[in-house]
Order: sequence, then structure tokens, then C-alpha cells
Amino acid sequence: MSVHGHNTRLGIMLMAAATLVFALQDGISKHLAAEYNTMMVIMVRYWFFALFVIALAARQSGGIRQAARTRQPVLQSIRALLLVTEICVAVYGFTLLGLVESQAVFAVYPLLVAALSGPVLGERVGWRRWAAIGTGMVGILIILQPGSGVFQTAALVPFASALLFAIYGLLTRYAARQDSAGTSFFWTGTVGALAMTFAGVWFWQPMVGGDWGWMAVLCVTGALGHYLLIKCYEVAEASAVQPFAYLHLVFAAILGVTVFGEVIRWNVALGAGIVVAAGLFTLARERANA
Repeated sequence: MSVHGHNTRLGIMLMAAATLVFALQDGISKHLAAEYNTMMVIMVRYWFFALFVIALAARQSGGIRQAARTRQPVLQSIRALLLVTEICVAVYGFTLLGLVESQAVFAVYPLLVAALSGPVLGERVGWRRWAAIGTGMVGILIILQPGSGVFQTAALVPFASALLFAIYGLLTRYAARQDSAGTSFFWTGTVGALAMTFAGVWFWQPMVGGDWGWMAVLCVTGALGHYLLIKCYEVAEASAVQPFAYLHLVFAAILGVTVFGEVIRWNVALGAGIVVAAGLFTLARERANA
């Protein structure tokens, strides 16, 4: 079955591949950010990302001029700045907490999207989804364990990352009312690269040869991950494949335990399970309402 937009099996495979690539990217980012300034690492990554989106736009009908055309440049710029800030915060979180706990907390972002879709987009959020959002927040509290003596303020870093990503996602939906996905993608890469160049050039550090190799892999995986996502949404409906984005948490946990020697604490596993279950229920309700 190869009809455009209706090959769900292929879409699921592409989503799984994309989440695996993004998990590997997280691991490489954690390694490099532990050795070099986070701002510099993200800056180089965004340079390659910008080249990727420009090359992609040049191949489309109308070229770069068509991709850059928008009636909402302020909104597109804010989106791009939100994403680049979110990535910096997320990578910083990896260095503080590791992949397992960072991704466990970050998994709350679909619930934040649901909670904010009312005030931002004017969408109706029913009592079932509010119940799921509340349940997911209980899961986050189980992960964070406030008041237990083991709570780390560093755990708020991935939560801030999730909040930024949720707002970015909602603004992307809002921008889609007037702009194509290609236009939003173009602005995301180019504005993000400009912003990171202005911010990151002050933190430049010389890199050893081996780490330049890891940086090259980081850049390639970033472009590959986005390419797989684009193809995923081309062949399948977003509502059908979105639940499989949670594989990112699974892959990141495997990487954190096997490569970085992290330990999955019982409260993190339990809380993450609750958050994911609540998120899947929310996605199911959104699909049913649609």
C-alpha cells in the first residue's frame, strides 16, 4: 500500500527510525556538551541544519524565495528562537541529569500541548483530556519527588525544555494556518542558525580531532532525523504515528544505561510510565475528536 498519506505501517517504521536517530543525537550531544560549551556545540549543529534546509528549499518548486515567503515573519522568528532555546536547555539538562531522567521528564510535553491548546489556539479541551493532563502531572511529581529529600532543582531544566517545545509546537500549528510546512522548516533552520551564531561564537573552543568526528555525526543525524520525520508525515497521518514518538524515551533510556552507565530509579520508571500512558490517552482523544 503506497498511496500518499495512507501508508501507516511505513509511517510507523519511519517514526521509529527518526526517534532512534534523535536518541543517538541526544547521546552525542551529551558527550560533546560534557567536554565543550553547550552553546558552541548547538551553534555548529545549527550551521549544518541551516545548510540542510536551504538545500531542501532550493530543490522545491519556487526555490528558496518561495520557501522564505511568509506573511507572519515575526511568528516564524519567534518559533525558531523558541526551538533553538529549547535545544540548548535540553542539552544542558543531559549534562546535569543524564538521558534517562531528562527524557522521562520531557515526555510530559504532549500533555502541555493539550493543556495550552485552549488558550493559545482556542481549541476545546474536554474533561477527559484534563483528567489525563492531571494524571500526567502526578507522574512528573513521582519522577521529581519534591519534599522527599532527593528532589533536584536540576530536574526543572528538562521540564522547562518540555514547556518550550510545547509552545513551539502550538505556534507551529498556528503558523500552519497560513504557511506551508516547508516555509516553517526553512525559517526554523535559518533563523535558528543566525541566533546561535550571534550567541555561540563567544563560546568557541578548539576541538580535538576525534570530537570533530562526533560533531560531524551529530550534524548528519540531525538532518537525517528531520528528513525521516518529513517522510513519515508524508506517508501517514500524524495522529496514527505520533504515539510511536514515545519510542524516543525507550531508546534514550537504553543508551543512557548501556553507554553512560546511568541507573533507572524505580520512581523514574513508574512516573514515566504514567506520563506516557496519559499522553497516549490524550493523543487518542484528539484523534477521536478529529
